Amino acid sequence: MGQIVGGIGVSHAPSLARAYDEGKGEDPVWRDIFKSYEPAAEWLKALEPDALVVVYNDHVNQFFFDAYPTFALGVANTFAQADEGWGKRPLPDLQGDSDLGWHIARSLVADEFDPTICQEMVVDHGVYSILPFLMPPPWETPIVPLAVNVIQHPLPTAQRCFNIGAAIGRAVTSFRDARIVIIATGGMSHQLHGTDFGHLAPDWDNEFLDLLESEPEALCELNHLDYMQRGGAESVEVIMWLVMRGAMGSRVRNIHRAYFAPMLTGYGLVCFESA
Repeated sequence: MGQIVGGIGVSHAPSLARAYDEGKGEDPVWRDIFKSYEPAAEWLKALEPDALVVVYNDHVNQFFFDAYPTFALGVANTFAQADEGWGKRPLPDLQGDSDLGWHIARSLVADEFDPTICQEMVVDHGVYSILPFLMPPPWETPIVPLAVNVIQHPLPTAQRCFNIGAAIGRAVTSFRDARIVIIATGGMSHQLHGTDFGHLAPDWDNEFLDLLESEPEALCELNHLDYMQRGGAESVEVIMWLVMRGAMGSRVRNIHRAYFAPMLTGYGLVCFESA
């Protein structure tokens, strides 16, 4: 029987990827953020997962607005890094786990979810901006990516994200003996357009982290406008963290938590184990 042994919620951002590539670990702006990943990376290494399920949103690199799926699951053996317009970063492609991917796909459909199933898939900074901090390359641990539409309306509800996470949890328990960590990414408070450009809401970000741990059902009751009004239009991305939380079961134990709001987005990080 498979087991989800850990869950991570973490903010992705292209600026984070650039800071990593430029070696800004000692830059005063970035130093504390870089160091906040170290306990998470040590904990993840100690867990020795057999695979990662990574929840993220595609930034119009695999999908375009003429056909943008609500949920898209990758079942390939390899996931290439997307070229987002300035050349690929000096990082390897990602190894997939097609056995686990196909098992989750079949289980989700049997559980009355309807993901788009991708036998080829490129992965962008939604995964690549955070993975080097959590698991230094080169990577041997395979991933199964789940892309969630948080860009083009209609978006899935927070409750729907939580529910598909619970369904992924059920899928893992019916898989062969394997230790799985589920990682959900997405920026916290931020807005990148309009008169509220640059909006940050640290109080709401930290309230979200509190509720994610102890009262996720309260987050499931919020609609998209609630999230956008509290954290900025693009902060609706955090509903993806509920996929991770749904997969973790009713109670979790907080292993590590960090939060920073240094520039255009709130950077959050939580590591959970099932309680």
